[in-house]
Amino acid sequence: MNVRRRHISALALTAVAALGAGTLTACSSDAAAGDTGKFDVVASFYPMAFLAERIGGEHVHVTSLTQPGQEPHDLEISARQTAQLEESDAALFLKGLQPSVDEAVNQSPIATKIDAAELTALEEHGTEAGHGEEHGDGHADEDDHGHDHDHEGGDPHIWLDPVKYAEVAEGVGKAFQKADPDHAADYRKNTATLVKDLKALDDKFRTGLANRETDVFVTTHAAFGYLAERYGLTEEAISGLDPDTEPSGARVKELQKIAEEDGVTTVFYETLVSDRTAKTLAGDTGLRTDVLDPVEGITDHSRGEDYFQVMEANLTALRTALGAR
Repeated sequence: MNVRRRHISALALTAVAALGAGTLTACSSDAAAGDTGKFDVVASFYPMAFLAERIGGEHVHVTSLTQPGQEPHDLEISARQTAQLEESDAALFLKGLQPSVDEAVNQSPIATKIDAAELTALEEHGTEAGHGEEHGDGHADEDDHGHDHDHEGGDPHIWLDPVKYAEVAEGVGKAFQKADPDHAADYRKNTATLVKDLKALDDKFRTGLANRETDVFVTTHAAFGYLAERYGLTEEAISGLDPDTEPSGARVKELQKIAEEDGVTTVFYETLVSDRTAKTLAGDTGLRTDVLDPVEGITDHSRGEDYFQVMEANLTALRTALGAR
């Protein structure tokens, strides 16, 4: 659709030119192919792309900047993607999760910029979520990718709470209606359906976790603070480690004590990074390992084909780990 314009900006042309004439030709052809006759949306990563596809339906063409299997935190925007972004009708992103996306969107003249972080209240999560907390060495925690999780403005993992994700969906729906009024009625209807589905997912989590033996679960990636808060759980994250680093002796002892006191049975890891940290800790503490997927991307290894299927697989894993009946 590209209701704004069909000319690549000087910024994008400069960036593409830096890659050479061959790449420029490819980008030009891609830009032409992007003239889909639909409302073109560039989404930063899977949870944003999923919203755009469900809300936009047949009226949108959605492109994700983060490829399946790519860890979103590690994304660096390419010149080709910069050009693609600037030729789109809307950008849907989550400020604070991917700095290179934040910068590219900020510099882009694109008319409709939808920041999911502005559509719901972000919160800070404490020690149990491993976000920016300091330990005895005086260093702030990093997640298992080596990224500082002291995100400016709060924890960005809002999509893992179905209630907050629904709030974001409502905001995205209104933004689509405003930017593409010809299809506003369909956007409104699709948004209502998605919000209803997310409410049903929230109900499943509330019912499924109602009767449990423990509230505590252990993860390698401190992504589940919102989910834990929503359902009265406590996340204990293995912080300050990258996937190839062994847990410190002090942290292993701390988590071993927590496991004994709170009946923890499982150390969770995720699909997009190494399971080495989880297996090391589990071996040292006599615990099981299992997947708790932060749904940052869908791959062949995911336990489901979309957000809802993977979240329901997460619920099943949590029910087992927490001794839910």
